[in-house]
Amino acid sequence: MALVAAWFDRAHFGASPAVVRSRFVWAVWLSVGLSACVVPMSAYAEGATISSAKLEASEDGYQIDADITLQLTATLQEAVRKGVPLYFVAEFELSRGRWYWLDQIIASASRERRISYAPLTDQYRISYSGISQNVSSFEDVRRALSRVRSWTVLEKGRLRAGEKYEAALRFRLDTSQLPKPFQLNAIASKEWTLSSDWYRWTVTAPGELKP
Repeated sequence: MALVAAWFDRAHFGASPAVVRSRFVWAVWLSVGLSACVVPMSAYAEGATISSAKLEASEDGYQIDADITLQLTATLQEAVRKGVPLYFVAEFELSRGRWYWLDQIIASASRERRISYAPLTDQYRISYSGISQNVSSFEDVRRALSRVRSWTVLEKGRLRAGEKYEAALRFRLDTSQLPKPFQLNAIASKEWTLSSDWYRWTVTAPGELKP
């Protein structure tokens, strides 16, 4: 505001009182508008980051374990409590490099978790693969989403022993499954933006190498 006043004094020296008053009101509104556009970066700190991931052989095939640093906005919680289900998706890819052509995709998989709210019991429900779990708080929802355990992404026998592969994993909010009005909000507001970068590491069959 001080900078606006200093500019105003220099730019309007000698103008009539009426002109000065009208232009001063305009300058104040401009200053307020610019101030309103300055949003602290911490307001947009919500998001997802995969902090660790590994692919290991098991009796059921090759399984993913991963930990996700996850922050859920108050906007997402409010939407769930108003009856809007949220869908979170983990996506996995395994490829093999080829010097003579594009990388070969060996396997790809995705797993969806649906978050809903039951007002009669005041509980949140986490649903995936035909299984449901009820939790009492949105913080419990965050903790459940931040852990991926024993996710089978590839059957046994698909990898060649001793050969190296490139694994990639990401986690995101699937905004395409939101009701149409909320999809528009997701485009316009970062409060609805939740997607990690691809987390990549090298796997040697049948074990794994940490990145």
